[in-house]
Amino acid sequence: MWKESGEQNKPLRTGLTTGTCATACAAACARFLLTGNKADTVSVILPKGQVVELSVNTQYLTAPNTDQTSKHSQTYSARSSTIKNAGDDPDVTHGATIFVLLNLSKTPGIKLLAGEGVGTVTREGLALAVGEPAINPVPRQMIIDHLNQVAQQYHYLGGFTLAVGVENGEAIALKTMNGRLGIIGGLSILGTTGIVRPFSCAAWIASITQGIDVAKACGLEHIAASTGNRSEHAIKSWYNMQDMALIEMGDFAGAVLKHLKKHPIKKLSICGGFGKITKLAKGHMDLHSRASSIDFNYIAEIAEQEGASASLIDAIKQANTSIEALHLCQVGYIDLGNAICEAARSVAQAKLGTIIDTGIEVEVMAINRQGEFIGYAGKAIQPPTIAGA
Repeated sequence: MWKESGEQNKPLRTGLTTGTCATACAAACARFLLTGNKADTVSVILPKGQVVELSVNTQYLTAPNTDQTSKHSQTYSARSSTIKNAGDDPDVTHGATIFVLLNLSKTPGIKLLAGEGVGTVTREGLALAVGEPAINPVPRQMIIDHLNQVAQQYHYLGGFTLAVGVENGEAIALKTMNGRLGIIGGLSILGTTGIVRPFSCAAWIASITQGIDVAKACGLEHIAASTGNRSEHAIKSWYNMQDMALIEMGDFAGAVLKHLKKHPIKKLSICGGFGKITKLAKGHMDLHSRASSIDFNYIAEIAEQEGASASLIDAIKQANTSIEALHLCQVGYIDLGNAICEAARSVAQAKLGTIIDTGIEVEVMAINRQGEFIGYAGKAIQPPTIAGA
């Protein structure tokens, strides 16, 4: 589960994906078995052509003996590992040990397996078939390309069988959405560019799109997208929703709306902290502080449309937080919470297209820091009770 992100901004560092780490380990293993030489670092070519260097943390052979004259024998396996550095990305796999256990095979071709800590696909709707190891298409291709390059370099005509693993991966996976996606037994090996860009967070966005696809494949027609733990708990409790219908969008409202426009469902509920919902109402699709900020002049404009006095408008403009602005309006009997949610609902609906065009009905709920509903917009027969109303 992800916490509701804060509003403090700072310079952020990029990192490398689990797919890049696994590729480096696979290449290191293959070179070790084919040459007998260990590598301290491995170069990996990313999908867009950039070359990065990864340190190899451990590397050793597992075999009945260590006779190097038999290094091409199937009895030998090589194990290489590296430590994932996700930079400043909020990634549960940051610091995890990614490893590959690789065997040479007389039969040409490359076979990928789920090692310890890597999950297996058990539900339809993902880019991988049921029963496949949860190694996504881009990392798969990176691993295959790099192993083929090593084979060509050393004139090796056989094949490779390798298991990709993550130490303690099954426990780490409990902090992700893998269980909801039907990925059982561990983590997914992810990546589309090989680079983790903080709060663009390719892994997070991939989880959003995969979550929507799995929900659709399982016949669900109503999903709920939340900005974090409190908002997810609030909307799950209100609707008594099953976990598969819950999408942890974090700050990536745009990712949810973009994917649903192409793959529509009947109803989308968006639930988030009040500050995040004010940003969506202003038209922001990335709700993190590095990309957007709370606009108190905009909040004051909404309050003015609801009948706020000049003194209240001035007080809102001087507020320190969106919740403070909300409290000022509650004291002044101005329905700011519902008005902001209605503005956010209009933005989301416009991004998706009209209900006539897409068939998607949108509702928006806002919560306070206690997880209580403080605003609602939509067509629910029984809207949630608004705290402080």
